[in-house]
Amino acid sequence: MRALGIDFGERRIGLAISDPRGRLALPYGVLERQTDRRAAYQIAALARDEEVEMLVLGEPVGLDGSRGDNVDRVRRFGARLEKASGLPIRYVDESLTTVEAAHRLAEAGLDRRDRIELRDAVAAQILLQQALDEPPSKDSPSNDSQAAEPQPLSGAAEV
Repeated sequence: MRALGIDFGERRIGLAISDPRGRLALPYGVLERQTDRRAAYQIAALARDEEVEMLVLGEPVGLDGSRGDNVDRVRRFGARLEKASGLPIRYVDESLTTVEAAHRLAEAGLDRRDRIELRDAVAAQILLQQALDEPPSKDSPSNDSQAAEPQPLSGAAEV
């Protein structure tokens, strides 16, 4: 099952896509967010074009497990995206994915400008790989917040 990972941000939305079998996540690109409505429809169109069957959206849960206003914000965007795409959404804990993405890109020797350009797509890759590695429980397939070890970085493409 092909899936699309989404690292939601107020300015930039990182995107990652799985291979057609749903085993490996790859950075896809970054969408410059203007409005939620426009972003939801752009992501829905991308999902249709890429024959995606499931969306994975990162939730900014606190390190202590707390769920604040940012989680509510992401959930509102998720509801809009689910309506625009008609696809199921699985929520995963995105704690520290952006930090991990920045670290991986620095280790790969990319200069600062390239790291900034790729960071959100790599964060989306990390959260998508978490979801691919940890199938949702039968009780709550659209409300998973489990984390797994991130996978190695692959190439990226622009949206």
